[in-house]
Amino acid sequence: MTSSKYPSHSTVIAEPGPIDLDWSKTALVIIDMQRDFMEPGGFGETLGNDVSQLARAIKPIAALLGMARDAGILVIHTREGHLPDLSDAPVAKVERGAPSLRIGDPGPMGRILIRGEAGHDIIPQLYPLDSEIVIDKPGKGAFYATEMGDLLQKYGIENLLVCGVTTEVCVNTTVREANDRGYRCVVVSDGCASYFPEFHEMGLKMIKAQGGIFGWVTDSAAILQAISLETSKATATAGA
Repeated sequence: MTSSKYPSHSTVIAEPGPIDLDWSKTALVIIDMQRDFMEPGGFGETLGNDVSQLARAIKPIAALLGMARDAGILVIHTREGHLPDLSDAPVAKVERGAPSLRIGDPGPMGRILIRGEAGHDIIPQLYPLDSEIVIDKPGKGAFYATEMGDLLQKYGIENLLVCGVTTEVCVNTTVREANDRGYRCVVVSDGCASYFPEFHEMGLKMIKAQGGIFGWVTDSAAILQAISLETSKATATAGA
C-alpha cells in the first residue's frame, strides 16, 4: 500500500469466520466485467440470459475499486476472450449450446468474445486505469494459460479479494484455482452476480462450506467498515 490514509491490515467479518488481511499482500481481482457479458447484444444475451441480472454487482465493485485505488492496493482486472483466429478457443467451447451468435461471430459490439473488439472490453463504470493490470484469459479461470501466478508472486500477494461475474462460473473457477495454489480468497458476495440468482446463492455456499473449503465470503460493506474502523483507531492513537 502506498497511502497512509488506510491501515496496513484489517480484520474483516466474513463467513465461516473473520479473516485478518494484510493489505500490502492483498489484491483486488475483478473478474470479467465485460460488455459482452454485461450489456445487450453481447455473448451473455446470445445464450438467452437476462443481462440486467448482472448490473447489481457494479456499484459494490466500484466502491471497492475506489478504496483500492486510494489505498494503493494491487488491482487486477480479467477479460475472457480469444484471439481473432480462434486458435486458443477449443472447438468444444465454440460449438457448445445453441446461442444466437457463437464466439467469433459478428455482433453489435464487434466479433463475439474476441480480443480487441468493443464487446470484449470492460464496462465504462469499472474501466481500468493505465496503471492497473488487465489479464486476458482464454478460459473460465484466471490462472489457466495466463501470467496470473507469476504476477501474484512478483507482487508478494497472499490474499485475493474476488468479485465479478459470473459467481458460479468464472468467479468460482478462479477461486478454486487460487485455493489450490495456496492463496486465501475472500469472495465479495454483493460484488458478484449471476444470470441465475439461485446459482449465485449456491456458488457462494460452495466456497464457504466445510469451514471455508475454498475461501471466505463477505460483502463490500464489511470490507469498507473494517478498513474504516482500523483507520479511526489509528487516528485516535495518533491524536492521543
